[in-house]
Amino acid sequence: MVINAQNGVEVGTEIQGRYLEKYAKPMMFFVNQLDSDKANWEGTIDSIHQSFGKKAIIVQYPLNSGSAFDGIIDVLLMKLFQFNGDTGVRTEHEIPANETERATQLHNSLVEAAAENDEPLMEIFFEKGSLTEDEMRRGLRRGIANRDLFPIFCGSAKKDMGIKRLMEFIINVTPYPNQVPKPKDTEGNEIACDSNAPTSIFVFKTVYEPHIGEVNYFKVISGKVTEGMDLTNMNNEVKERFSQLFASAGKNRNKITELYSGDIGCTVKLKNTKSNHTLNGSGAEWHFAPIEFPEPKFRTAIKARNEADDEKLGEMLTRTHQQDPTVLIEYSKELKQTIISGQGEHHLNILKWYLTNVYKIDVDFITPKIPYRETITKVAVADYRHKKQSGGAGQFGEVHIMIEPHIEGTPDPSKFKVDGKELTLNIRGKEEVKLDWGGKLVFYNCIVGGAIDARFLPAILKGIMEKMEEGPLTGSYARDIRVAVYDGKMHPVDSNEISFRLAGRNAFKTAFKNAGPKIMEPIYDVEVLVPSDKMGDVMSDLQNRRAIIMGMGSEKGFEKITAKVPLSEMNKYSTTLSSITSGRATFGMKFADYEQVPGEIQDKLLKAYESEQDEE
Repeated sequence: MVINAQNGVEVGTEIQGRYLEKYAKPMMFFVNQLDSDKANWEGTIDSIHQSFGKKAIIVQYPLNSGSAFDGIIDVLLMKLFQFNGDTGVRTEHEIPANETERATQLHNSLVEAAAENDEPLMEIFFEKGSLTEDEMRRGLRRGIANRDLFPIFCGSAKKDMGIKRLMEFIINVTPYPNQVPKPKDTEGNEIACDSNAPTSIFVFKTVYEPHIGEVNYFKVISGKVTEGMDLTNMNNEVKERFSQLFASAGKNRNKITELYSGDIGCTVKLKNTKSNHTLNGSGAEWHFAPIEFPEPKFRTAIKARNEADDEKLGEMLTRTHQQDPTVLIEYSKELKQTIISGQGEHHLNILKWYLTNVYKIDVDFITPKIPYRETITKVAVADYRHKKQSGGAGQFGEVHIMIEPHIEGTPDPSKFKVDGKELTLNIRGKEEVKLDWGGKLVFYNCIVGGAIDARFLPAILKGIMEKMEEGPLTGSYARDIRVAVYDGKMHPVDSNEISFRLAGRNAFKTAFKNAGPKIMEPIYDVEVLVPSDKMGDVMSDLQNRRAIIMGMGSEKGFEKITAKVPLSEMNKYSTTLSSITSGRATFGMKFADYEQVPGEIQDKLLKAYESEQDEE
């Protein structure tokens, strides 16, 4: 974790630190830019301890900082490293007398921390009062692996000061791949980091490069990968040949012939392999769980300014998702919009920049529509006669229906009132339709005496489904409704399927409007981690967004707010939250359920839809 000595622990450091804790990953610190005039070593260390506790322990500190920075005291080796300009060349010296006491205190703290992670080492420490270099390494390695130690190094990357020593420590002291907790497959089996075991790799990233195509980055979990090797993709059963292997170093890729368990490498020209795929060699049947990416926090609709670019835009968005799975793309048939979602407004603005400047596609971001739902709150009846005569065969169909809300677990309807008269339903057939957009339609055949031939009932259901796909109130999907067809009429010659489809559709539309129709809106579970001093401002903003606060708590110096918030109120929330808290707060949101919108908002939505229809 690189820390800027001018600023100390920043927002991103805190956020990444929480992810590292969640996934139990080891961590080290490198305090950079100590050659800056505004470098503040003591303030930076205080901020590290404040955010990460006393597990963060000093291995190096600067002899001086600022423009005069040219030396680092290493309290593990008890040496002074002196640097000559920005060559990266170091010379080793004894620690100056005026720094000996401080260095000795920090060395003893480091020895004690190393001993605490190994019982035999603790006994040696109590007996001798110190540890050898090898014993120190053993204790530090175990402490780092278990997240009981976060070593702190320092230097200037720009002037190559302290970088080589950091690399030496990583090579000599930090845990090897076979010394950290073993990864588990989806069956819960622990997979040892063993180069002699069957080969298994996990692809964690896919990027696209011009003139090369897709580049797949992977980690060798078990066994070894050699050039020309065939592996089977466990996600799609496709065999892939690894014709070339590379070790990646920044922008450079160095061609190699083999990689062993614990190694990270990349390859090109795989046919059907993407991020989160597992590939196995002979004798391995493991399958590793995909990386869990955070839920999107910002959504917008996207449209190409030139319709001729629509197809190209679709291809580029698909490629973007493959490279960055936190960018989600969905064409909503319901909203008639392409919706893209990401981790924030800035995230999607970067995507827009690439589309415009790299792929030469001019696009506009548009406020996305909300996927409302429509339903009813009471019983209603309606009938509709479709009659058309225009020479030759005519069209005739009459349908009488009763509709009511569907509530899971309630008994089938048996009686209802029409014009003060109570009618009994004789259910002859029942069909439950699980709707793609959530909820159900339950369709009852209650026809007696052959008023409508049974062969016309599927047409009536089809007409009702058509209207449920375009609700009568705002054109949104309708859900959770029971429909009983209890009467009607047909003609021996003119009745056909289209007649009853139209009759069913129009009868449903009329009944729906008389059944206490309600618009339902998507509600999201929102969790906000906010600094204590900004709690009031964030709470106030949430309440202005019609949020219902479900709970509050504390987590690592942050206050945690959980709330239920309508999606329509979350537009650009990530930008607002960042503005309120200077970027320190984070939040996550996940779909929860649909709930009825308040009356005044429903009125606004109805008027807006009517206005839209008039314009069309």
